[in-house]
Amino acid sequence: MTALTDAWENKAEISLEELAALPADQVYLIDIRDTAAFGRGSLPGAVNVDPLALQQGAVDLPEDKLLVCLCMWGKISLGLAANLREQGYTAVSLTGGYSLWLQQKLKKDAELAAQDENRLKRIETSLRRKYKRRILNKFVQAICEYDMLQPGDKIAVCISGGKDSMLMAKCFQELKRHNKFPFDLVFLCMDPGYNEMNRKVIEENAKLLQVPLTFFSTDIFENVFHVEDNPCYLCAKMRRGYLYRKARELGCNKIALGHHFDDVIETNLMSMLYSGAIRTMLPRLKSTSCPGMELLRPLYYVRERDIKSWRDENGLYFIQCACKFTETCSTCHTDGTTDSKRLEVKKLIASLEKENSQVPANIFHALENVNLDTVLKYKLHGKEHRFLEEFE
Repeated sequence: MTALTDAWENKAEISLEELAALPADQVYLIDIRDTAAFGRGSLPGAVNVDPLALQQGAVDLPEDKLLVCLCMWGKISLGLAANLREQGYTAVSLTGGYSLWLQQKLKKDAELAAQDENRLKRIETSLRRKYKRRILNKFVQAICEYDMLQPGDKIAVCISGGKDSMLMAKCFQELKRHNKFPFDLVFLCMDPGYNEMNRKVIEENAKLLQVPLTFFSTDIFENVFHVEDNPCYLCAKMRRGYLYRKARELGCNKIALGHHFDDVIETNLMSMLYSGAIRTMLPRLKSTSCPGMELLRPLYYVRERDIKSWRDENGLYFIQCACKFTETCSTCHTDGTTDSKRLEVKKLIASLEKENSQVPANIFHALENVNLDTVLKYKLHGKEHRFLEEFE
């Protein structure tokens, strides 16, 4: 035991300020959030570890360092740190978790950005140069191939606060600078019941990236919080409806969502594996609930790994799903479960891609190469057809 571990032997928590004052080589950061959340961002030097394995003592940990456990909000990590202390380690929980660290980091970034006038310019330049082929060109390609924009359109660019929607906003701004015909943009952000911390994260990022948000509030999180059966589906459906109505109120005729290439292929595979159907996210569709409105997905060809690369290279941090379920650290998974069926499918595709790099593209193009002569049944305009109709 070192002098540092001895000093923290009987303590349960550590603040961000106390952590910053400690020698980095004497601290071991353990992030117990799931792999998807960890992939969206974590503290520098943190190691992603399965909390169930930690509880069972199945992970080799340094005995001469202070173990600092962190989760999203600093709640589940409290119990885990106590469990590690019972195993003989010197372990504490990070007060406020990743969420508080992120809020403080964004605040510091905003202060630095105010002094560094070139930071926004560097972020935007990276889109025009290094990521032009992988992101910006693919964004424009989808818009052109699917005829998403027409003269006089007013588009509500829907901002959730995550990396995808904020990148989409920057791409639209870039397109607007060079547009060949007139169209208008509204950067629409719905607050479905964010806590103050998550709302602040969105506002700080929008300020840094100079995306002028139009906020409006709803009570969706409160309404679905006590729903037991598929609350995420209900939440998504309600959010879509509110976005359509608010966009129309603002004079928009289209809304744009930040779904990317990986969302599309994951949805394809999920439909087959868990719904027994073949269907996909379309890049453009008409609203059935809000006549006259259309939905666009201009990141349709953009890979998520390229979005993450752009984010990380520019030192950007964004929120993930910020509903009341994640506020209780339900994504920390002390029971060993996965984030969702989508995460399972994401991992499956990633493992297949290691063996064959063409797998993601093949899943995507499968929906463009449907041979109805070899399909048992299919639906067209709601009417079911069978291969036997043409058999004779």
